[in-house]
Amino acid sequence: MRVEIWSDVVCPWCYLGKRRLEEALAGFEHRDEVEVVYRSFELDPAAPAHGHGDREPTLVALTRKYGRSESQMRAMMQQLIATAAEEGLAFRLLETVHTSTRDAHRLLHLAREVGGPALQYRLKEALFAAYFTRAQDVADPAVLAAVAAEVGLDADRVAQVLAGQEYAAQVQADIDAAHELGVGGVPFTVVDGRYGISGAQPAEAIGQVLERAWSERPAVTVVAAGGAGGDACGPDGCPI
Repeated sequence: MRVEIWSDVVCPWCYLGKRRLEEALAGFEHRDEVEVVYRSFELDPAAPAHGHGDREPTLVALTRKYGRSESQMRAMMQQLIATAAEEGLAFRLLETVHTSTRDAHRLLHLAREVGGPALQYRLKEALFAAYFTRAQDVADPAVLAAVAAEVGLDADRVAQVLAGQEYAAQVQADIDAAHELGVGGVPFTVVDGRYGISGAQPAEAIGQVLERAWSERPAVTVVAAGGAGGDACGPDGCPI
């Protein structure tokens, strides 16, 4: 069963949602048969890339975007820091910078291509940790290269991707697919291509969707059994 998640690496609720999904999967009987795939989504496609002018703190960018005072936004971020701590995450939200995530998403597509969903999943975690717990600029090529090395991606291949525009089309395809689904915010999770979960829902709620999706998977209808040409190998061996 496939679980697809549209998210951005600078989305705090996406990181919290990842932890809650992990908790839900830990209690799911068929967790070893679940494949988690991350899809790209950009919260701010116009965010500056590394090296383009001064790095603006996320606090300042969000204050401007939502029209709130800096003290109001700081209080909201402190509340989110406390929520993250409950999930075992030490957020440094007040130290993060407003930055582009397009290159990070391109590397996530590279990771999936060379190492499948498992490697992509590890890179996603590493990117989240870099941004939220170390307050690093995830548009900085040096940061991206170091994070990619953490999970075992080939350094030369990473440099090649960062120097060009490989996987940009795949990133845009994910974003277009999100728009077609009517996704207005992330995380947005689709379970087995049928059930959508909006936001970082509690682990219990995610687990209920996993159970429902699994129970409703279509069974295989056997249209031919036994008879001539129907011999098969089984637990007791193969007929000769």
